[in-house]
Amino acid sequence: MKTPTAKSRTISFHVSNKIKKKFPPNVVRNQKYNLITFFPLVFYEQFHVFINLYFLLVSLSQLIPPLKIGYLFTYFGPLAFVLAVTMGKEAYDDWKRYKRDRENNSQKYQVLTRDGIKNVPSSKLRVGDFVKIYKDQRVPADVILLRTTEASGACFIRTDQLDGETDWKLRLAVPYCQKLHSDDNLLSIDAEIYADPPIKDIHNFIGNFSKQLPGNVVPQTEPLNVENTLWMNTVLASGTAIGFVIYTGKDTRAVMNTSHPETKTGLLDIEINNLSKILFIVTFIISILLIALNGFRGLWYIYLFRFLIIFSSIIPIGLRVNLDMGKSVYAYQMMTDKEIPDTIVRTSTIPEELGRIEYLLSDKTGTLTKNDMELKKLHMGTMAFNYESWDDVRTHLATAFGKAKAGPSTSITGKGRRDMSLRVKDIILALALCHNVTPVVDSESDTITYQASSPDEVAIVRLTEQVGLTLVFRDVSEIHLRTPDGDVLEYLILQTFPFTSESKRMGIVVKDKTTGEIMFYQKGADVVMSQIVQYNDWLDEECDNMAREGLRTLVVARKRLSEDAYNEFHERFNEAKVSITDRKAQEQLVVVSLLEQELELLGVTGVEDKLQDEVKNTLELLRNAGLKIWMLTGDKIETATCIAVSSKLISRSQTIHQISRVTSPDEAVEELEVLQSKKDSCLVIDGTSIQFYLEHYKNEFIEVAVRLPVVVACRCSPTQKADITKLIIEFTGKRVCCIGDGGNDVSMIQAAHVGVGIVGKEGKQASLAADFSIIQFSYLTKLLLWHGRNSYKRSAKLSQFVIHRGLIISVIQAVFSALFFFAPIALYQGWLIVGYTTLYTMAPVFSLVLDRDVKEETAFKFPELYKELTKGRSLSLRTFFQWLMISVYQGGAIMIMSILLFEDEFVNIVAISFTALIFNELLMVALEINTWHYLMVISEIVTLAIYIVSMAFLPTYFDLSFILTWVFVWKVLVITAVSSIPLYVVKILRRRCSPPVHSKVV
Repeated sequence: MKTPTAKSRTISFHVSNKIKKKFPPNVVRNQKYNLITFFPLVFYEQFHVFINLYFLLVSLSQLIPPLKIGYLFTYFGPLAFVLAVTMGKEAYDDWKRYKRDRENNSQKYQVLTRDGIKNVPSSKLRVGDFVKIYKDQRVPADVILLRTTEASGACFIRTDQLDGETDWKLRLAVPYCQKLHSDDNLLSIDAEIYADPPIKDIHNFIGNFSKQLPGNVVPQTEPLNVENTLWMNTVLASGTAIGFVIYTGKDTRAVMNTSHPETKTGLLDIEINNLSKILFIVTFIISILLIALNGFRGLWYIYLFRFLIIFSSIIPIGLRVNLDMGKSVYAYQMMTDKEIPDTIVRTSTIPEELGRIEYLLSDKTGTLTKNDMELKKLHMGTMAFNYESWDDVRTHLATAFGKAKAGPSTSITGKGRRDMSLRVKDIILALALCHNVTPVVDSESDTITYQASSPDEVAIVRLTEQVGLTLVFRDVSEIHLRTPDGDVLEYLILQTFPFTSESKRMGIVVKDKTTGEIMFYQKGADVVMSQIVQYNDWLDEECDNMAREGLRTLVVARKRLSEDAYNEFHERFNEAKVSITDRKAQEQLVVVSLLEQELELLGVTGVEDKLQDEVKNTLELLRNAGLKIWMLTGDKIETATCIAVSSKLISRSQTIHQISRVTSPDEAVEELEVLQSKKDSCLVIDGTSIQFYLEHYKNEFIEVAVRLPVVVACRCSPTQKADITKLIIEFTGKRVCCIGDGGNDVSMIQAAHVGVGIVGKEGKQASLAADFSIIQFSYLTKLLLWHGRNSYKRSAKLSQFVIHRGLIISVIQAVFSALFFFAPIALYQGWLIVGYTTLYTMAPVFSLVLDRDVKEETAFKFPELYKELTKGRSLSLRTFFQWLMISVYQGGAIMIMSILLFEDEFVNIVAISFTALIFNELLMVALEINTWHYLMVISEIVTLAIYIVSMAFLPTYFDLSFILTWVFVWKVLVITAVSSIPLYVVKILRRRCSPPVHSKVV
């Protein structure tokens, strides 16, 4: 037996412990670090950031005596604080992961052995073990379902923790094992299981169950597929099951699909990192300038390093801490906003990105629509019914089953009416049988609810119930229907062919237990079914008509099979099912050649998917806010176009340019040339054309497409959605947001700068993979136009103030050094330099995260304000150099005025200039606030009080006999006024001459 985990495996029911140990242990480990890697990895993550690396070098320089400026803690202290906060957060997060892992690994399970049942922790399970799983218990490893307490051999599992889908999934026990008298018989049979190599795909599995029967030379083989598996982390929803472990630990589907996506870095963080490099250049220029003005005398290179260390506060080490704390505040505000309940911020590092989105890529079904399906139309070529005429369908059905009398609603009588009734019966019967819906009967109320992976199928089965043909029972082998007259029709399920996104159709072979008639039913998308059904002249036209009404179409067909024809199919299909290589392709080949030929067309269904609440207003607001919106959907062109128009994604006056089935270079180029002249048109394009453009004319296509106001991409695969997202990001460099609700949207969401997931009927998979989770599309308005706006504006202002705080103290130092013989001596040392960025200024500066420049109603009333944010003007090189000039003026004014006004008290220059500096910063914060919050007032008052009180406890820097005089007070106030008031005057003049956009609309 081959045991390497990278290859396929054959595992005997009597596998030895020695062989078991060759497979990975069943240990779940989601920790990011261990005791050895914690410090190296955390240090690497911190010190590849420019600011932290710079301060590390500055701090280490203080260990060299000629470069030592002041106390070591003034340099190592801030760096240690930043590292301590980060390491504490990382350690705490990893500790929580460790506790979750330990809890999962220590859960006890019952294992069947020759010595009886043993209780073992999950981590001790091995490949080849027989594990017993009870209802509502988590499946501990990837297992083959051998037996279940359900008589039918079927059970249900919940997979929301694996694929995010909330619907229960049906799983089937191995038939031979299910028929055994007891669980203990499993230990005595001579059998083995072949399993394909471990892969990530949770929807596919190829395996075989082989047992050696007495007297048989050749073992008997049964095929195994995904329906026979229970993947790790799913939960058993019914009965008790016995599973045979085939994959453990890192080989399980759950672990292989557990990706830790790279932490997304916001544009603001990139901009700040670049500004930090500019600040370093400024520091270097100032230091060189002071050395040059002194004529490069003495040990000038030592002086250069000393100046670089003195001016190190220009690069604010606390900036990242302030920003991270601010982002946590923004995330908290989003999650506690009562107008967008149940919003979850899963990535708190990029809330400001919500304020700079230029492209919005949205899924359709479940995102713009409710994924709440209702069958609206039924067309059968020469006759059609809609939601207003279901009573007629009920009458026809009752007539066909021989009970109802001819009603007054129709004038057709006799043979014509009977023919119509039989045709109605045929299609309703097909709809009632061709599905994967399981009825669940409530024992208390006796009501029936339906479990299915597709809401389309539930809508169809509800319709059959409404018109009189009710699904009352279904298991793996039988379907029971109750007719209008109360009789029960019983059908054996001979084969089912589930729907896949590749095949776009599902089929079932059933046998009427009463008549013995065998029938193959199939339903699917018109693009594939039109090639399978018999020739007709109405299918394409009616499908297009329904699609133009916004209905999702399904074509229904059937084929009668003789006993011989089915037996031939059954034999060939079983051969394909046990094949190890290309099993799916071989199965499909048999189905296509023997079943999917010349099917009788029964009709077409049209299912409506209702728009989500407030979708129209939301799209209109976002479009007015300057966002270019793309809709990426798997639906056909006509359906998608109709939804785009009805949702007002495309305005009534807008022209629509459609590109479909482009497969030649000439045609592709011609379409692009036509589209270039239609810059205000909406582009509707299908998946085939998109794929052709992506492969051959990628740059030409995206260059034209990004200029258009709206793009609707139809028949898109999940891969295409992600490729389009990456292409827009690569070509435009703009911020892209993707929103979706299903598993097929995950790759798109993760590829975007900002991913938003909607918790919907398709489950939580998109929500769990997204940066932000909401429960309906309309919440996006507030998330972007309000919370996104505030997050970006506040982060920008906070960054500017923290940078200004470092610049101004460095300018004061530079002026001091220039006036006193260019000496590299620090003006502020010890507690002053530490307290300046913490106790004395931190609270007022950080309170800017509560500021807002406009009211909430204004942001929604004038969504055009959002366009200004996307230009990035709140924090740019222009604003940076403005604050640089402000810092130069204020720092120079404080230092020069301190010397001029206190010439006789020069010994107190530190207390004088530092007090003026603190007052100046508190006043500057007050002048920059747009909307006062009570916490801002408290932070200003408390900080001022703390500073005044601290003077009494710092006699080294403050002479109380001097600072408690009116001369000190009024002169400090004069210095503060000179440094601050001119800027306030300039600000007022600028507002009058060139007011900001938001002030024009308020």
